[in-house]
Amino acid sequence: MTHRYFIRLSYKGTHYHGWQVQPNAITVQEVLNKALSTVLNQEINVVGCGRTDTGVHASDFVAHFDIEGKRDVEKEKLVFRLNRFLPYDIAVKSLFEVKPDAHTRFDALSRTYQYFISRDKNPFRSESHWNMTHELDVDKMNEAAKLLFEYEDFTSFSKLHTDAKTNICKIYKAEWEDRGDEIVFTVSADRFLRNMVRAIVGTLIEVGRGKLDMAGFRQVIESKNRGKAGTSVPGHGLFLCTIEYPQGLKLED
Repeated sequence: MTHRYFIRLSYKGTHYHGWQVQPNAITVQEVLNKALSTVLNQEINVVGCGRTDTGVHASDFVAHFDIEGKRDVEKEKLVFRLNRFLPYDIAVKSLFEVKPDAHTRFDALSRTYQYFISRDKNPFRSESHWNMTHELDVDKMNEAAKLLFEYEDFTSFSKLHTDAKTNICKIYKAEWEDRGDEIVFTVSADRFLRNMVRAIVGTLIEVGRGKLDMAGFRQVIESKNRGKAGTSVPGHGLFLCTIEYPQGLKLED
């Protein structure tokens, strides 16, 4: 009999070529597959809630996997053993059984990302923040970010030639917070396109630097042309931080 489990984890993406398994490159999915297969003594292939690109981090990431056999997994012990086995930059937070058809990607209601910009050169933030010395008008960036709520087609912010069937997304939140020595952008949506957050941030920075006004930002979105948007910001400042799921997926112990 097959039992399906959700596993919540966090990882620092600095030394990985993203989440998704790929040839000739180390990825988070590959490392987690190997750890689970070793600890559970059967071949395990995890399915993630989405993809993160090279260098991108996740403070909250969810994957699912199936175990063949009886339902006798000691979840707390398994979490402990996995964390002993996994490298320092991947940490398992919890594990719970779900309904057989539960899916970490397709059942997700929303995802939230944050992008961190450091105003000062800080060696302790070099792998988690993008250091930017240009002056930015955060108020104008927030004004432009509000325009995102008026649209659903974000082709202008999508990586070209992806396998996505649609570029339609619903953005629920998009705002900048000025914390003094750092600026943080938080964005939530029902789904995201490849490279979408980094492209939005890069374009909003054009607004903050005075290179693009509100009308220009609106034109970028309406053009549905990636070439009109700003340059994607580096991946190391980006975190996947929350994934929301509907009630009722989890099986009671």
